Amino acid sequence: MNSKIVLWSVTVALGGFLFGFDTAVISGAEKYIQDVWQLNVFQHGLTVSIALIGTVLGALVGGIPSDAFGRKNTLFWIAVLYLLSAIGSALATDWYMFLFFRFIGGIGVGASSVAAPMYISEISPANDRGKLVALFQFNIVFGILIAYLSNYLIDGVIDNAWRWMLGVEAFPSLVFLILILFVPESPRWLIIKKDNIEEARKVLAVIDEANVDQLVSNIKGSRHEKSSEKHLFSTRQYRLPIMLAVLFAVFNQVSGINAIIYYAPRIFEMTGLGTSSALLSTSGIGLINFIFTLLALRFIDNVGRKKLMLIGSVGLIITLGLVSRAFYQQDFTGYTVPILLFLYIAFFAFSQGAVIWVFISEIFPNQVRASGQALGSFTHWIMAAIIAFSFPFFSEKLGGGNTFMIFTVMMVLQLIFVWKIMPETKGKSLEQIEVLEKEFV
Repeated sequence: MNSKIVLWSVTVALGGFLFGFDTAVISGAEKYIQDVWQLNVFQHGLTVSIALIGTVLGALVGGIPSDAFGRKNTLFWIAVLYLLSAIGSALATDWYMFLFFRFIGGIGVGASSVAAPMYISEISPANDRGKLVALFQFNIVFGILIAYLSNYLIDGVIDNAWRWMLGVEAFPSLVFLILILFVPESPRWLIIKKDNIEEARKVLAVIDEANVDQLVSNIKGSRHEKSSEKHLFSTRQYRLPIMLAVLFAVFNQVSGINAIIYYAPRIFEMTGLGTSSALLSTSGIGLINFIFTLLALRFIDNVGRKKLMLIGSVGLIITLGLVSRAFYQQDFTGYTVPILLFLYIAFFAFSQGAVIWVFISEIFPNQVRASGQALGSFTHWIMAAIIAFSFPFFSEKLGGGNTFMIFTVMMVLQLIFVWKIMPETKGKSLEQIEVLEKEFV
């Protein structure tokens, strides 16, 4: 791979690191925050999920600036939101101020889940697109891992530890803000939205100098559609990618992944582990997530997206089913549940975690990629917010056994979806995928 493309992709994928850090860091701080402001159950659930509510909004509107002002400019302002959120959350003097700054950080997370994978997919050669876009997910889990480790190291060492847990995010946010200034604009956005052929040609020459004329021709050809077809819901042509993106995003969240990431210490304490052991076990989840996402990068362009999803779906069904059984039987001897959740995370990271942002970023045509990516991200995050908000209630009212059994049944449905409906997209250019979808319709 061209070193410049890798550098651009890694830089943009730093938005994923902040995404992961911001998502997971609250797990170490949420109990302290509950005590500091004496929050009831509703307020506590809102405190944990407020960033996700912002994420839903960011995902919903993230495609608008991406189309209007460009992928690069959108990523710059996302970096600004991350920086403000980290500083403001750490220095918050009351609960309402804390909610506000966590909310704007969530907007940054949601918008980055639209702009970053889309940007990387639009600058990547077809044969390497999977691993390059998956760098975004790799950085997400790296951010989660660092957040868990940071929480563990800070906890109990200094006063107001929760403020430091949240505030350290300001440092990588500033790095991202500076580095994003040095990446070029997406060539596909330059051609489709701005008709800036010459500037796009310069970027495409770096991507594939030998075939730059063909690339320009293919991208120009993809914009020659009726004006009525420029909107995502304006034609039946887009029904297939819409269905694929929505279902994929829903299944990603009803696996229970965000409930486990947000409430891992609490889940482990439910099985009898002490607070310190629970935080350390949570760091183990972050490490397993990191390792198996890294492993998935090796296979996603060779084995393909669909096979990874088939393997992962079977693994998730088995591990979630066994966790549910452990809660039903109250079998918490040793580290039964933590080990099963480590295996669950491994299967998730190797399949859904690595595939989701790759798959959604490549199934929509050039004309509507930003709005399509926004739809997929919005669906993903609205489901994440619902599950994060409701998990404490359902785990208390239904018990751990029933809650994890619901997740198990959802993964059975996902297996059927992957087996019967999900197409394979490996090795195809974005324009080739667009042609295949038109033929299908």
